[in-house]
Amino acid sequence: MRSVTYSMSVSLDGYIVGPDGGFDWTEPDEDVFRFWIEEIREVGVHLLGRRLYETMLYWETADRDPSLDDSTLEWTALWKPLPKVVFSTTLSAVQGNARLASSGLTEEIERLRAEPGEGDIAIGGATLAAEAAAAGLIDEYRTMVYPVLVGGGIPFFPRHERRVDLELVETRTFNSKVVYLRHRVTRQPARPPGPEGNGHSR
Repeated sequence: MRSVTYSMSVSLDGYIVGPDGGFDWTEPDEDVFRFWIEEIREVGVHLLGRRLYETMLYWETADRDPSLDDSTLEWTALWKPLPKVVFSTTLSAVQGNARLASSGLTEEIERLRAEPGEGDIAIGGATLAAEAAAAGLIDEYRTMVYPVLVGGGIPFFPRHERRVDLELVETRTFNSKVVYLRHRVTRQPARPPGPEGNGHSR
């Protein structure tokens, strides 16, 4: 079954943007950017909320800029054809290889998992990820942790007061002292029904 992943840059105190909405501290160096390029190769479809979709619209036309370096052109060549599903109640149309979600997040993910296809189902944006997490749909949390405390803003992790057990499956430290952490959600196998649940009475 295709994995559902949530991957973004995050401050050490757990925010994807600061109190002022800024995220200039997430500017990747060459090593980190190369890592993101390799990660996007593993994605089969990307789910986005309106805010992140509008932020990423830049990449739909970025390849027209003659000043872009090879790495940026490589990222653009991977991002543009990637299928995207946009969740929005205000947009009436989207650009590029994207479509507006025709149903709720849970239904869309179940449909994508049932369809033939390869690659992860990647979720972008904290609001959409919080909804997926509340429904128990996220399989992996992938954080690119920057050595900065921003003091508030939009949190990476949802605040739904629900315990989620994780297993650390990969870690990497970059020259810029940015640390990548990949955690997999550990789910307990379903327990077989006990004597009280087998339909027999004593």
